[in-house]
Amino acid sequence: MSVHVKRGDTVLVIAGKDKGKKGKIMSCDPDGHKAKVDGINVVTKHSKPKNRETAGGIRKIVGNIDTSNLMVICPACDKATRLGHKELDNGKKVRACKKCGANVEPQIKGKDKDKDKKKKADKSAEVEAVSEDKATKAKAPAKKSTAKAKTETKAKTESKE
Repeated sequence: MSVHVKRGDTVLVIAGKDKGKKGKIMSCDPDGHKAKVDGINVVTKHSKPKNRETAGGIRKIVGNIDTSNLMVICPACDKATRLGHKELDNGKKVRACKKCGANVEPQIKGKDKDKDKKKKADKSAEVEAVSEDKATKAKAPAKKSTAKAKTETKAKTESKE
């Protein structure tokens, strides 16, 4: 099942105790039609101390809210809107604002591309480091095996006696 909101969308709450508030979606559960919105549906949770490091007490956490109570805010026209779909020139389908027709996809996708670039750069750095290690090992003299070393030490001790 799918929902009309995604992580990273800015939404307006249209029903419930936080009606009229705006926030950004932190996480989304499409199967349960639930989402966690930053600053919306903040509830208090009582917790017992589990061990010496974690202290017990009263914490404020963000609770789930039903996605039917959320409306996406268009980044172009800055209004709460319903979403439609349109196809780009390259054949990719994107979510679009029904009022102005602008693309509403969250900017998280661009950050994921940056992460992929960083991963590739990290892998290339690791490959270079491994190749340098192999080069230094090739230059270093080979270590003698333990069996040869033991026989040589025995021979030295016998020659001293």
